[in-house]
Amino acid sequence: MTEKELRIIISGGGTGGHIFPAVSIANAIIELRPDAKILFVGAEGRMEMQRVPDAGYQIIGLPIAGFDRKHLWKNVSVIIKLIRSQWKARSIIKNFRPQVAVGVGGYASGPTLKTAGMMGVPTLIQEQNSYAGVTNKLLAQKARRICVAYDGMEKFFPADKIIMTGNPVRQNLTKDMPSKEDALRSFHLQPDKKTILIVGGSLGARTINNTLTAGLATIKENGNIQFIWQTGKFYYPQVTEAVKAAGALPNLYVTDFIKDMAAAYSAADLVISRAGAGSISEFCLLHKPVILVPSPNVAEDHQTKNALALVDKQAAIYVKDSEAEKTLVDVALTTVNDERRLKELSENIAKLALPDSAKIIAQEVIKLAEAKN
Repeated sequence: MTEKELRIIISGGGTGGHIFPAVSIANAIIELRPDAKILFVGAEGRMEMQRVPDAGYQIIGLPIAGFDRKHLWKNVSVIIKLIRSQWKARSIIKNFRPQVAVGVGGYASGPTLKTAGMMGVPTLIQEQNSYAGVTNKLLAQKARRICVAYDGMEKFFPADKIIMTGNPVRQNLTKDMPSKEDALRSFHLQPDKKTILIVGGSLGARTINNTLTAGLATIKENGNIQFIWQTGKFYYPQVTEAVKAAGALPNLYVTDFIKDMAAAYSAADLVISRAGAGSISEFCLLHKPVILVPSPNVAEDHQTKNALALVDKQAAIYVKDSEAEKTLVDVALTTVNDERRLKELSENIAKLALPDSAKIIAQEVIKLAEAKN
């Protein structure tokens, strides 16, 4: 390895909310240092094992799995997988010889960064949420830098390690935004009608899908409002069956996964979404009015905390998961027809945007690597 050669491990994944920021960081590193060698470490069988190679990077999987918080007795095999993952991470680090290991959250980041720290490799963690997870709180003890997206993170991490960077977003969102008219046509929708985008994260969201399915008659009645609905692969068959049974719905576009999110955001006057940190960062950057329905099935209920951080600044509307089936569709229709409310939400969420997150994190990674050299 030459003095100037840069070798970086980026670890994490599990959902698009972890993968897309990780790829953005990698791309930003390459833009600053085209000679850099980047290796991803993910979890076997998870989404990153496909998405990362699609983005042009090599990835190695660990046999890691998440803890089952409801059935603790099932975690014996999880502990065995964790030990195996740490040994495999050790082998990866020994062979690749990185100057820095970056953790973006997700199953694989824990054993990878813990092992890197034990082997003397400087580590940087990216905490996306307003409430730090257990893994990142443990990893912070040895981390050199902790990149955050919310104020007040000193209550979780040492203040002298924290850097306010925001969360990286998919780079094509800002570079390749089509006009609203072109975007709507790409979804076979009318260019002159208000449009609501529904996304439940890359894996889909049961409550949001059930709510929209139950509200198909209301959607049909409100033909002046259009809907772009991403169901997630798991829920797609049952949703499409319900849509077919509802009859003609020319104001509704349904898909399992939206590949061109730049077009989807450009088309949308209002978004309905879970409250994952990566998605929220995209809404901030694009000034999108949003109704947040936080998932209750996440560690430390961090999505609700993410949502309330925006609601406190009048930058989003919050609908509780347990109340969504009763209120969500009506709240969405009322909001999308209220120009004053849309403008207020757009202006307030825009104030929270941190547009150069990936570049700032990449610069910190390079500084650590150069110090290691």
